[in-house]
Amino acid sequence: MDAAQQEATARARELQRNWYGEPLGALFRKLIDDLGLNQARLAAVLGLSAPMLSQLMSGQRAKIGNPAVVQRVQLLQELASQVADGSVSAAEATERMDEIKKSQGGSVLSNTTHTTNSSGAPTVKRVVREIQSLLRSVAAAGDIIDAANTLAPSHPELAEFLRVYGAGRTSDAVAHYQSHQN
Repeated sequence: MDAAQQEATARARELQRNWYGEPLGALFRKLIDDLGLNQARLAAVLGLSAPMLSQLMSGQRAKIGNPAVVQRVQLLQELASQVADGSVSAAEATERMDEIKKSQGGSVLSNTTHTTNSSGAPTVKRVVREIQSLLRSVAAAGDIIDAANTLAPSHPELAEFLRVYGAGRTSDAVAHYQSHQN
């Protein structure tokens, strides 16, 4: 790989970090490991071709163009968390993956509460991811930051919201939310 290709790959991974919270290679490898999948099965569940998945993982492509695929990624992340905490068995996970594969995506903000706390309410992380997904489905992180900078003089709270939730990492947004609840 020459220097230009390395630079393009690094830029794509940085964009992925901004859009999805981490490079897609790392995110997809976690899903593969946590759910016991191979790349072909993950591509099938997401509704991507195997070459497209490979290009996203390697940083040859930066963005998932289909919002339904982004939503399936989020659903698989939630499922992986549930498998890890023991609330969903391997057999149930296989059934859920088949349901996720068939999902058409629909609204980025869904009425489902796959990840909930003890009261049955969606977890902060799920809500933050849905907000991020909605913002990132309409604009790239750089555009969101530009909008935040434009709004900052007249609407500093909205500007901060856009920076943290639209262009920031999920973990930072969750921490931001929690710090403002005290």
